[in-house]
Amino acid sequence: MEIQHKDNGKKGTFFIEQNGEIVAEMTYVWTGKTGIIIDHTNVDEKLKGQGAGKQLVIKAIEFARENDLKIMPLCTFAKSVFDKEIAFRDVL
Repeated sequence: MEIQHKDNGKKGTFFIEQNGEIVAEMTYVWTGKTGIIIDHTNVDEKLKGQGAGKQLVIKAIEFARENDLKIMPLCTFAKSVFDKEIAFRDVL
């Protein structure tokens, strides 16, 4: 699964595209220059059970670490990933 990333400086998305269709997406908004709020995650039924949602969250964590950012997971799915994985909490 290739995860792509788009960002316009105010909001962004990590997504998986297959055959020209977005089949998984996690969106966020910037909170100033030092943080992002993950506000929504959606995974198409085609990818359910394949860990696509978690991979989107991991990509956001990598992005945060590379750019010295903090993440606020308002999305319930993203929050559940952070709750389960202690190793990800450095970006909270």
